[in-house]
Amino acid sequence: MRRAIVLAACAAVTVALAAPAQAGPSGNTTKGRTSEYVVLYKDGVSLAKAHSAVAAAGGTIVKENTAIGLATVRSANTAFLTDARKQAAVDGVARNRAVGEAPKVQRVAAAKAQAVEKEGRHGTRTGGASHSSAAEPLADRQWDMKLIHATAHGSYKKEPGDHRVLVGVIDTGVDGTHPDIAPNFDRSLSRNFTTDIPVDADGTEVDGPCEHPSCVDPVDEDDNEHGTHVASTIASPLNGLGMAGVAPKVTLVSVRAGQDSGYFFLQPVVDALTYSADHGIDVVNMSFYTDPWLFNCVDNPADSPEYQAEQRTVIQASERALAYAHRHGVTLVSAAGNGATDYTKTIIDASSPDYVATPGEAPYERTIPPSCVSEPSEGKNVIAVSALGISTRKSYYSDYGNGYVAVSAPGGDSYDTPDGKADVTKAILAAYPKSLAEQRGELNPDGTPNVPYVVRSCKGSTCGYYQYLQGTSMASPHATGVVALIVSRYGQRDRVHGGLTLSPDRAKAILEGTATEHPCPTPRAYTYTRYVLQSDGTYQKVTATHTCEGGKERNGFYGHGVIDALGAVSH
Repeated sequence: MRRAIVLAACAAVTVALAAPAQAGPSGNTTKGRTSEYVVLYKDGVSLAKAHSAVAAAGGTIVKENTAIGLATVRSANTAFLTDARKQAAVDGVARNRAVGEAPKVQRVAAAKAQAVEKEGRHGTRTGGASHSSAAEPLADRQWDMKLIHATAHGSYKKEPGDHRVLVGVIDTGVDGTHPDIAPNFDRSLSRNFTTDIPVDADGTEVDGPCEHPSCVDPVDEDDNEHGTHVASTIASPLNGLGMAGVAPKVTLVSVRAGQDSGYFFLQPVVDALTYSADHGIDVVNMSFYTDPWLFNCVDNPADSPEYQAEQRTVIQASERALAYAHRHGVTLVSAAGNGATDYTKTIIDASSPDYVATPGEAPYERTIPPSCVSEPSEGKNVIAVSALGISTRKSYYSDYGNGYVAVSAPGGDSYDTPDGKADVTKAILAAYPKSLAEQRGELNPDGTPNVPYVVRSCKGSTCGYYQYLQGTSMASPHATGVVALIVSRYGQRDRVHGGLTLSPDRAKAILEGTATEHPCPTPRAYTYTRYVLQSDGTYQKVTATHTCEGGKERNGFYGHGVIDALGAVSH
């Protein structure tokens, strides 16, 4: 039986408490504030030698992932970074700061029933909607599913998915109690690798007050909203309530690595990947990218030696974890990013580091060559997904690049309209935790939404809530859902974990091979024109030009093409 096997403790991820911190080689004692670090062991080094190296530098191991050799370490040695890097058993050290961030969706109130929008580099929320009945009550709003043929008359009829296929949602958590997620949610297999951080060492609020005494949220809770939206797009069931996902009969597993605030720390991300590998998860969705460095550079002259070393550690640890997951049969899918930039060109970034560990640190401008890496989207064996709008144009915010983007999928583009003014129905609708809608004052006393970007659907006395979001974070789960259908259709019995399995390389080949080829626009230098509603009721014109490179078979906007759920299961 699959469940009996996959619920076994993951031997690769352990928690260890080492001896108290000692003075390091530099002669520093435990005076001053205790700080936290992540330490990457040399590949293949024995644990005994690694532990001795950490202790010699004055560190105490509080958590360890033996699958890839990464440990969270605390130390009061003020020279711990220097002392640890001198150890022969250590490959890299970084201060334990956030190394990933889920899109922080900006909230705005609707004005004059117009679709009002504030934009950030991660994602957006828009307002305004209409409703009519269809296969599922909200299916008429799902232009995204129609575009990829994930409908009652399309892929649902041919292959709705198999419950033996496990989809890992590496995100901010999943509201497993949502009535349009619960039927497909595996609570017993889900894990939360994070601990809420009310404030950081300098007193700055991070996640806000803990919702639970332990500061560890249950595995079926999402206090951010992002993970729930992603999970719903992948696998909301066909149950006569709300909407349906791309693969409505597969199993959802929350493998939480994101904080309530949206930050993703290195250790939880690594633990989520290795846990997925060790427990038979078939495909994971990674709608986040590494922070505090949007791009990790090995030797950028704009960075200090310490920052360079830190970024090298992030790359090495991330790539080890991704490789481990790939070797163990996990197909890796990631959002391409919302910076509206070509990843294959030299660009300027001024957003990093966006989470600081030391007072006085702040983001600064850097020239970013293509050799710098955004994790995990540019990681080896990762399927990077760009976003498109209802007209199939590349979304205005989506990152791109010929050779970077693998495929494209609906992510929403509220400005993909005849007049260039925002329309919420051009964003993506998916599940929303009722608790958050209540906390944010978005519901009337009778439970009906009082804002246009939130939708309610009821079946008898059971009601579910949904919201419109857009971003490559919304595109990625569409591709993840199609991969889940591919495993359902072509997978074989997993002799290790039970259930079904399929080589990640074959799953990727089918996904890309069945995508609908989409040529670059004419002209290739495509100009986006948007009219953004201002607080005074006027519109500001915003333009930007993105250049598409490549041919019809593969290009920078669409990769190998637009994913096709029906085509993938008819291969």
